[in-house]
Amino acid sequence: MAVDKPRAEAAIRELLLAIGENPDREGLQGTPDRVARACEELFAGMSENPANHLLKQFHEQDNQEMVIVRDIPFSSMCEHHILPFVGRAHVAYIPQEGRITGLSKIARCVSGYSHRLQVQERMTAQIADALVDTLNPLGVLVVLQAEHTCMTMRGIRAAGSETVTSAVRGCFKTNAKTREEAMGLLGLRG
Repeated sequence: MAVDKPRAEAAIRELLLAIGENPDREGLQGTPDRVARACEELFAGMSENPANHLLKQFHEQDNQEMVIVRDIPFSSMCEHHILPFVGRAHVAYIPQEGRITGLSKIARCVSGYSHRLQVQERMTAQIADALVDTLNPLGVLVVLQAEHTCMTMRGIRAAGSETVTSAVRGCFKTNAKTREEAMGLLGLRG
């Protein structure tokens, strides 16, 4: 589903009018077009299945060692206020039957889920479930840390606050020692 650019431009023009601006003044003349083009980029994940990035797999004989990719930068748009939240994703999984995926594929999966209207809680679970569904690993742990501008720029204006969410699947859920090892390697030990 691609962004309907003419409709988005008309909506932005209407928004400018609604907040008391003149969309025809010099500084705003190209704004509806620029915002519509930005929407194509910001919401590109709505027209893809981000889990498909994980389909590129390799077989690493008998590998059941923990794989961790941390500090994956992401930015998304809160679906409640259509304001950005920006943070880092940390992903750990333990392969089963030697099935691994490219490390960049994990970052692409995170990016795909972030480029849509989102809530951090859902996005965390979507990333974890995509890994479970495509790799069938022994376990998955996903932690997202983000600053939400819907909370820092408006409302409570709690600048610097960070929201942390986690999704735990498989052996990370059932084995506290394995989960603690992953959290330590992620630098998230409490």
